[in-house]
Amino acid sequence: MDKKIMVSIVMGSDSDMPVMAKAADILEELGIGYEMNIISAHREPEEFFEYARGAEGRGIKVIIAGAGMAAHLPGMCAAIFPLPVIGVPMGGGALNGTDALYSILQMPSGIPVATVAIGGGANAGLLAARILAVSDDEICARLKEYKNGLKEQVVAKDKKLKETGYKNYVK
Repeated sequence: MDKKIMVSIVMGSDSDMPVMAKAADILEELGIGYEMNIISAHREPEEFFEYARGAEGRGIKVIIAGAGMAAHLPGMCAAIFPLPVIGVPMGGGALNGTDALYSILQMPSGIPVATVAIGGGANAGLLAARILAVSDDEICARLKEYKNGLKEQVVAKDKKLKETGYKNYVK
């Protein structure tokens, strides 16, 4: 059975794929259906407007939008799509992603975009899951299991450190 698609991951270029794939990986791990698209707000504005206007009608509850430099994609999604948008600033370019980060952070009043760290695709996936978990007990339970798994990883690493000592830990 296919999972109901509730999250849309969108990026302006396939060069964003390594970061945005991390969001998809998290959503897959948590059993959340998603779609993934490459759409440029600048290079194909008509297709972009069709995508953003139609997202709610397709059942999308959250958009994760990755963008670099001027980072217009998350803000334009938020201007059109009435539900949560999470911006993922891409690293690179002359300012190593700080331009994208500031662009996404500085949205005008009334058009909010949640923002994760530069290159924070995994956290974008987790934030989308947390937004969905507000009204979905199954997703909430899977998030709790995920968080417990993180704890277990730290406990295992600490145990290894104690057993091997710090000089042998990274070897």
